[in-house]
Amino acid sequence: MKAYLFFLSLFFCSVLYAQNSIKGVVTDINNLPIIGANVKVIGESVTTVTDSDGKFLLITSLNLPYEIEITSVGFESKTTVINSKTQLINVVLKEEQNVLDEIVVSASRTPERVFESPVTIERMGIADVKKTASPTFYDGLENMKEVQMNTSSLSFKSINTRGFATVANSRFLQLVDGMDNASPLLNFVLGNMIGISEIDVQSVELLPGASSALYGANAFNGILFMNSKSPFMYQGITAYAKYGQTSQKAAGTNDFVDYGIRMAHAFSKHFAAKANFTYMRGTDWFATNYDDKTNLGRDRSHQNYDGINVYGDEVSTNIYTVGQTMVANNLLPANLAALLPNESVSRTGYNEIDLTDNKASNTKIDFSLHFRPFGDEKLEVIWQSKFGFGNAVYQGANRYYLNNFFMQQHKIEFKGKNFFLRGYTTSEDGGQSYDMQFTGININRIWKSDNDWFGQYAGAYSQAFAGLFGPSFAGNAGASHAFARAAAETGRLVPGTAAFNSAFNQVISNPDVLSGSKLVDNSKIYHSDANYNFKDLISFAEIQVGGSYRKYQLNSFGRIYTDANGPINYDEYGFYSQVQKKFLEERLKFTGSLRYDKSQNFDGNYSPRVSLVYAAGESRTHNFRGSFQTGFRNPTTQDQYIGFNVGNAVLIGSAPDNLLRYSETRPVANGTPAVGQLYAGGSSVTMTGENAYNNSYTASSVMAFAAFAAANPGNTPGAAALLRKTNVNYVKPEEVKAFELGYRSRINDVNIDINTYYNIYNNFIGAANAVAPLYGTASNTFDFTVGAPTYVTNPEVQSLHALANGNFRAYQLYTNTSIEIKSFGFGLGLSRKVYKDFEFGVNYNFAEFNFDQAKDPSFEAGFNTPKHRVKASFGNEKMFKNFGFNVSGRWNSEYLWQSFMVDGMVDAATVFDAQINYTIPSLKSTLKVGGSNIGGREYMQVLGAGLIGQQYFVSWTVNP
Repeated sequence: MKAYLFFLSLFFCSVLYAQNSIKGVVTDINNLPIIGANVKVIGESVTTVTDSDGKFLLITSLNLPYEIEITSVGFESKTTVINSKTQLINVVLKEEQNVLDEIVVSASRTPERVFESPVTIERMGIADVKKTASPTFYDGLENMKEVQMNTSSLSFKSINTRGFATVANSRFLQLVDGMDNASPLLNFVLGNMIGISEIDVQSVELLPGASSALYGANAFNGILFMNSKSPFMYQGITAYAKYGQTSQKAAGTNDFVDYGIRMAHAFSKHFAAKANFTYMRGTDWFATNYDDKTNLGRDRSHQNYDGINVYGDEVSTNIYTVGQTMVANNLLPANLAALLPNESVSRTGYNEIDLTDNKASNTKIDFSLHFRPFGDEKLEVIWQSKFGFGNAVYQGANRYYLNNFFMQQHKIEFKGKNFFLRGYTTSEDGGQSYDMQFTGININRIWKSDNDWFGQYAGAYSQAFAGLFGPSFAGNAGASHAFARAAAETGRLVPGTAAFNSAFNQVISNPDVLSGSKLVDNSKIYHSDANYNFKDLISFAEIQVGGSYRKYQLNSFGRIYTDANGPINYDEYGFYSQVQKKFLEERLKFTGSLRYDKSQNFDGNYSPRVSLVYAAGESRTHNFRGSFQTGFRNPTTQDQYIGFNVGNAVLIGSAPDNLLRYSETRPVANGTPAVGQLYAGGSSVTMTGENAYNNSYTASSVMAFAAFAAANPGNTPGAAALLRKTNVNYVKPEEVKAFELGYRSRINDVNIDINTYYNIYNNFIGAANAVAPLYGTASNTFDFTVGAPTYVTNPEVQSLHALANGNFRAYQLYTNTSIEIKSFGFGLGLSRKVYKDFEFGVNYNFAEFNFDQAKDPSFEAGFNTPKHRVKASFGNEKMFKNFGFNVSGRWNSEYLWQSFMVDGMVDAATVFDAQINYTIPSLKSTLKVGGSNIGGREYMQVLGAGLIGQQYFVSWTVNP
């Protein structure tokens, strides 16, 4: 605690030095102030930035005269000589003729013009953050070319580029000040929950597509770089406060607040520090999709209903089998049991809105200490700590409420002009997070066990169908089902009552999947990486070398991974080198990269990249680029080590040592004929991951088997002929060959950016759904002539009895498809000033993939990407003095959504956002009023998540 108090005191108790103070103002050619312009003493590290009036105060101990350089994105830089301590500096910056000439770092790990980037790159700077029409800058990233957003919750959005992603986008990498933002347990980014404050954003750079050659295994489909402001350059106290309302038919109108403060100070040219605090709170989008997960048109009136946002109804059993068991136990007369239909019935579930408080929140705290031993950028030592916690809904195989979820990162970094060396650790705590599906299942079991509920249902149905409760029920299946459900529901806990709340709290605090739903997690990542650029030592080319090392420590206490007996540890490392060289009077730029990565459980992979960029035309403004690179992705920790019971199925990772660590005891029903327990060797069996991978049928063939058997009673050989044994390999790294062509230019004041790509994926990692019989042997052929009775002596045919009588377990397997997957895309971006300072921009993306589903029917590629997307913006930040506005719109075509939780179509959507802002110089502040999805209908981005409504806000930002 003393250390924290000491740190905070640094912001308010500084030592003053005898220094020179230089004042000035920076404007554009229209005499409008330029906010955030960088003012730097040439040859020194002394810097400052302009305020909302374009004014600056520069303090230095240098002797006169000296030079200062003034720079700002979108303007030409200017140098001024300072001859006097009392000199008032008035600097006018001219707007650059080419805004595509900005400097980026991420594409090649070295500063270069956007025009010279060897791959497609998108950028958001400080000015873009200010003018975004979205509620937050992170939401505003959706307006970038190539970006598709998947919204799982008001406080949890994930970015997707070039397809193949659900909310859990493990193919996309997000770095904040060089630190991977991914959750150690989940292996994907939780949006901006531990990201960066919008008042601390220096720049955001997006690389869509494979970047494994420089950034390793997880940089498979894209990378987002978020860089924060240096306290040496951006000093003072900045704060913002935002208030607004969300509006949704299901949730109504609700308030939300978002505020933050940034404090930064350079105490000398050697030492600086900063701290950030942000807080957001609102009401989440209610998820109220009550369609059946697998049967379109089926509603709650159906006896085996399984709603998308209803939980507890996943528990289902064959009611005829229940009747036969009751007969064997003398609980139901045989003549009544014979009236039960041979079909499944599900328990009544609870709606999602009854199982969560629907609150979304996010708190972020970070601080950093910066030390420059030599007083300049030759060497800077940075200690940074980041903390993020809050509430959100994450959607994976089920819907999960991240309740008081906590994640932290700590970094030490040494960096200079040509190198960096950093190490950081990421850890998380699941807090009071829980699985909504098991919450519903186990609340049901608290007030009545499954055996009792289904037994009461079977008894009531058979008696009603027999006419014992009146002639209106006799022979009426629909009425008998309704009567039976009402009878079984006697004692049901009603949401909102004290009894329900007591059961709810009991379940979500219990991590045992058989009786609770709490998610337990204390996983960690330890990571280090380094890079050195030899450009000051080697002149014939720019050569870089670097590498990284990562160690995972998985610790879910057996709740999600197979780590009940202790944490699972494994590591991976990689090395790379890059060469850049310019030819033909520096018009042609060659970049070649090669990286080697090795994970503990897999063979090593080489990732090469070769690119050429050519600047054509007299002014070199026609820039053509082409690149080829291979990327790879190691299976995630989930792909390898998960052992997660999600109720109606189990997710099993395929690391060889993982299969036997997962085991589960399953009850065996006798079935018809009543010999199931004889074949199983008892009333229950123990199932492991070996059953899932090595003794199972594909889920699609089991569905075909069941449908044929229902339509053709007695034709067992015909039904069996449709079964296909699961034949999957253990998961291994996937690979992509990526080809890209692009063109950037400025023609008649129009900025043009065109790109096209073609990707070939091999060993694509995905999910295969399988069904394992509780007894018998899975097979592709069956001999019905062996033995008498057949089932007793023929294990293959015994498995048919298991499938026919509900004695099976469903699994999701992690594997690779042997079928080659290809994707193709095209992007076009245009922007220009249409009149004075009115700016107009539009971009279009086309995306398509090719996968022969018939050759691997149980494999889901999960492209989850619209074929067509159009985005446009129109605005003027200088419409008149201190006033600006911006309007953005986007449209996407409908597309197929595939995930383990639910498959279906996502409708086309049109969304408009808008904002107006007014700068108040006397208060050094900016007032903004805006809204998202203005006047539009509610739309979906994730099937199973809440529909996105309207969001309106007013914000006030105070700059130093």
